[in-house]
Amino acid sequence: MPDAWSEKRERQYEHVKETLKRQDRSETEAEEIAARTVNKTRAQEGEAEEASRASLEDKSPAERGGERSHQGPQGRTKAQLYEDAKRQGVEGRSTMSKAELEEAVEDR
Repeated sequence: MPDAWSEKRERQYEHVKETLKRQDRSETEAEEIAARTVNKTRAQEGEAEEASRASLEDKSPAERGGERSHQGPQGRTKAQLYEDAKRQGVEGRSTMSKAELEEAVEDR
């Protein structure tokens, strides 16, 4: 358990991870998604020292209920793709459409 996580967040992480594993997700993928879910919740609840704008402005994982679980035709939001492109140092990202951002992030 990361030092910053409370016991409540650790329980949340384990619950999400086990649910994903029951849905035939790999251990690695389940751990990654569970950690992202917990960290986003921490950011929105003011428990994290830093938070991306996308995390703060988006619906909470509880409200969203898995509607953008990277499996449907919509995938990640444009804001999420923009943040990924920013981390990857993609040039011209501010003028890209969602489709262009998806392609740029996948190419790297």
